[in-house]
Amino acid sequence: MKKPLIGITLDSQKKGNYSKFPWYALRQNYLDSIFEFGGIPFPLFHNINSINELSNKIDAIVITGGDFDIDPSLYGKKNIGSRKIKNSRTQFEIKIFKKFLKNQKPILGICGGQQLINIACGGTLIQDIKKEKKSKINHEQKNPRNQTSHSIIIKKNTKLIKITKKNKIQVNSAHHQSVDKLGKNLITSAVGEDSIVEAIEHTYHPWCLGVQWHPEFLITTYDKLLFKNFINSI
Repeated sequence: MKKPLIGITLDSQKKGNYSKFPWYALRQNYLDSIFEFGGIPFPLFHNINSINELSNKIDAIVITGGDFDIDPSLYGKKNIGSRKIKNSRTQFEIKIFKKFLKNQKPILGICGGQQLINIACGGTLIQDIKKEKKSKINHEQKNPRNQTSHSIIIKKNTKLIKITKKNKIQVNSAHHQSVDKLGKNLITSAVGEDSIVEAIEHTYHPWCLGVQWHPEFLITTYDKLLFKNFINSI
């Protein structure tokens, strides 16, 4: 049986650390988690002219997180806490997301990928949780990322609760921004105990989910169920 080809977006740097020239970056566990559940990961470079051909060849897409924020001007806000804007990445991800949304192919957004889905659908973001919200939860956890740090509450009648079969699970956390106003045709499928949005899903797409945590670490049974369901939906 042929394994599905899963496109996965990359982070980027203009120069520094690894190379004096522009380079792409992706943690290994993003790739390993896709392969573990039957997919072949295919990293995507940020070239808008490649999107039509890529969307014909790729069966599903993962929009990843990274060391960046989305330009707040894209959702009608001034910068009051956004860091490391990477417009080339964002423009590519918005366009390829919309292509996969139109083609009804599975989409999984992780951390910054969830935020990208919301912006692409016309929503907005909280630019800095610590500045804008009072929360006892540290969403940029101090313990290692391969450990959980807080719980989330999954809402009834959502795809996420059908996948996990639990209304409360533990997750890791590595973000300082989050979904604020929801985009068109999106619903909140999970929140933290501080009401920060932890998962969203598209109401008219057969499999389009965004999660604020990093399930690619496969810490819990529920992380594994999410990836398994995503791959099996193809």
